[in-house]
Amino acid sequence: MRTKSLKKNKINVITLGCSKNVYDSEVLMGQLRASGKDVAHEAPEAEEGNIIVINTCGFIDNAKAESVNMILEYADKKERGLVDKVFVTGCLSERYRPDLEKEIPNVDQFFGTTELPALLKALGADYKHELLGERLTTTPKNYAYLKISEGCDRPCSFCAIPLMRGKNVSQTIEKLVKESEGLAKNGVKELILIAQDLTYYGLDIYKKRALAELLEALVKVEGIEWIRLHYAFPTGFPMDVLEIMKREPKICNYLDIPLQHISDSILKSMRRGTTQMKTTKLLKEFRAAVPGMAIRTTLIVGYPGETQEDFNILKEFVQEMKFDRMGCFAYSHEENTHAYLLEDDVPANVKQDRANEIMELQSQISWDLNQEKVGQTFKCIIDRKEGGHFVGRTEFDSPDVDNEVLIDASKHYVKTGEFVMIKIIEATEFDLYGEPA
Repeated sequence: MRTKSLKKNKINVITLGCSKNVYDSEVLMGQLRASGKDVAHEAPEAEEGNIIVINTCGFIDNAKAESVNMILEYADKKERGLVDKVFVTGCLSERYRPDLEKEIPNVDQFFGTTELPALLKALGADYKHELLGERLTTTPKNYAYLKISEGCDRPCSFCAIPLMRGKNVSQTIEKLVKESEGLAKNGVKELILIAQDLTYYGLDIYKKRALAELLEALVKVEGIEWIRLHYAFPTGFPMDVLEIMKREPKICNYLDIPLQHISDSILKSMRRGTTQMKTTKLLKEFRAAVPGMAIRTTLIVGYPGETQEDFNILKEFVQEMKFDRMGCFAYSHEENTHAYLLEDDVPANVKQDRANEIMELQSQISWDLNQEKVGQTFKCIIDRKEGGHFVGRTEFDSPDVDNEVLIDASKHYVKTGEFVMIKIIEATEFDLYGEPA
């Protein structure tokens, strides 16, 4: 082991998992920067710093394995004297701290999802209440995530999020408006609203669903041009949101609403509080209220007891509904969830085959929908330049998970971070190619 370095400490924050974790890392980094700390997000190895904070994911097996491997990698670097300290926070740490402390003793300290002040103290910083909503954003300058609530009160059988994130706690409209104003001043043009469940927003603090009221307040924030909704829950969806989506040009005609499955027997076992009939009716109401809206969903295949018939019902539903965007995951059997009491009886290879089959179906649907866009012109935000292309998105696409619009940089110049009208000249399953109109 080397002797402790005399150079100034540099803290490198590494984020694994979802956009909610990205947001938490940004809050942590904002606090560290305010305490005068030198902090970076996922700095390259040559300049990664001597103090490492790993913000982990504990959602499903693959994500847990990635988090554990990252912790082991840095525990080993510490052993070899390449870094001085390793701290671990986030969902995996919240859920498995005793096991992790026992198995990986070389980590300096583990923290849960609600222990930001304690983590800051361990890093030699103070928690500053006055920094309400101030973050060091890690996304491109034109968009940022806005976490409107934390935790979840839903009883879904397969999900470990309430174990890691606790009960639903909404942020006040005033706080979120103030945070959005700060982001807009720093050049953010697109807000991506995230939560474990957007649909539930406000029930705890306002005793009613208040997502539409929040949107009414956010559209007034100067500088914000797009507001995008992620992670809505189908049961109890506040329909007044659709009215404001149709009326307000700032609200993207886009909704991410994870449905998980559609077979009634599986939905009942999953404790989703809905049926195929109710869900189909809801989706038709969405499309009638906001013609042309893009609907993204996620599905789970291989849930305990899923028969071939259940899977066929799901396939027919996907074919019928023609979702604009979709992700599909093989079921992961999670300890301490309600579904863990059931037998994980669908073989791993069958789960994967079913996931592949759904995604193959979706790629054909996506190809067909994208061909319809050829010849049309869309307002696009340009996120970055990558290789020989400028990379942008339409209002129907969220960063990292949806389609991208590629503009040939050898023929055209567009400014990153700005909105540009782009005419689509060609399309594949998951990408559009365009030129400035």
